Amino acid sequence: MTNIIFFGPPGAGKGTQAKIISDNLKITHLSTGDILRKKILEKDNLAIKLKKIMSDGKLVSDEILNSIVSSRLENEASSGFILDGYPRTLQQAYFLNKFLEKSLYKINFIFNIEINFDILKKRILKRSIEEKREDDNLTVLETRFNEYSNSTAKVSQLYKDSNSKIFHEIDGSLQISEITNKIIQIIKKP
Repeated sequence: MTNIIFFGPPGAGKGTQAKIISDNLKITHLSTGDILRKKILEKDNLAIKLKKIMSDGKLVSDEILNSIVSSRLENEASSGFILDGYPRTLQQAYFLNKFLEKSLYKINFIFNIEINFDILKKRILKRSIEEKREDDNLTVLETRFNEYSNSTAKVSQLYKDSNSKIFHEIDGSLQISEITNKIIQIIKKP
């Protein structure tokens, strides 16, 4: 069983790589962004609240995400999983670590995709046009990037410090296929 966490700023390619690797390894891909965007389509009170939070570029509360992720892991992760967009805060990281300890899952690989902010801007604006995502615009990107820098980057550093043997830095400015090949080489290494 292979369990992976992807870190990186919004637009770095976490989702793209997680999807490719999940298909390659035949394991569950849990993207909190995708889960939340699907929830918004339900148009209930939580959906309306989530839409407002996400369109402002803010992070969804730890309590909501912890509940969603732990429920999905309990129901779908028996053959392995990829976490994409979670954990984003130190509280989520502590929650995840306790959950993993209790469930006897362990993380095998952590990939941190690093990329320059100017490249991110171009990618996000292109993705906004191609995927018609309302949460992809320059104002939201700057808010999300600042949130990432102030919160998620600390989580990534925590995992790097405590799991250095399984933590891998990846250059996000490379072509998608080059990034995929680097990740697969790391996973397949004996």
